[in-house]
Amino acid sequence: MRIATWNVNSLKVRMGRVEEWLTYAQPDVCCLQETKLSDAAFPHMAFSALGYESAHHGSGQWNGVAILSRVGLDNVVEGFSEGLEADEDTRLLTATCGGVVVSSVYVPNGRALDAPHFQYKLSWFKRLRDHLDRVADPDRLVAVCGDFNVAPEDRDVWDPAAFVGSTHVSVEERDALASLEEWGLEDAFRRRYQEDRLYTYWDYRAGDFHEHRGMRIDLILVSKPLADTVTWAIVDRNARKGKLPSDHAPLLIDVATGV
Repeated sequence: MRIATWNVNSLKVRMGRVEEWLTYAQPDVCCLQETKLSDAAFPHMAFSALGYESAHHGSGQWNGVAILSRVGLDNVVEGFSEGLEADEDTRLLTATCGGVVVSSVYVPNGRALDAPHFQYKLSWFKRLRDHLDRVADPDRLVAVCGDFNVAPEDRDVWDPAAFVGSTHVSVEERDALASLEEWGLEDAFRRRYQEDRLYTYWDYRAGDFHEHRGMRIDLILVSKPLADTVTWAIVDRNARKGKLPSDHAPLLIDVATGV
């Protein structure tokens, strides 16, 4: 099974590129973030024509997450599971695809360490872990995919000195991400690559992509039974090039689930 995640930064703007990419990349499951669409506006039929069932959780102008699957799409949960504070910002979607419990996540940015939004980000991480307790089991096949807005280590940013005192690299954020690993998840990309300067996001400004001033903040976190089957992983930098690209590149992994 090939699993992918991509923050498309407006599906309306990027739809043609997404369709083209799906055609050549051929993921079995693809998680999208920042669709910036309402549920009513989501192009289910266009994805169906490419062979994908789809589920979407979005309210319009901001955020929005989706799961596309050609191996089944069952047990869809929009937002956090019952009993948790609602996901009013439409940042989480969960479904079972080919026997794997898959979540598409768009973690809040945090904005600044002294901003209320930063505390919201930390609380959102806690709710995500509580959600996993309700919908998944670390002893089963689980993949939590998306834009986590956290660089797990200093080697995941182009220059750690440039990020001192900012979000995405703080101890609190990295601890929140580590709590998901403590639950039973592992960074699938790091199963295959230990090199530095491997990024998934580059700001549009100042030629950051061409100067390779990036961050690795898009992740696929998988349970150990799935991590043990990872055979391949890649960040598709080509999808960050050309006309009207997203500021994120897709991340893909192959796992040997039998699907």
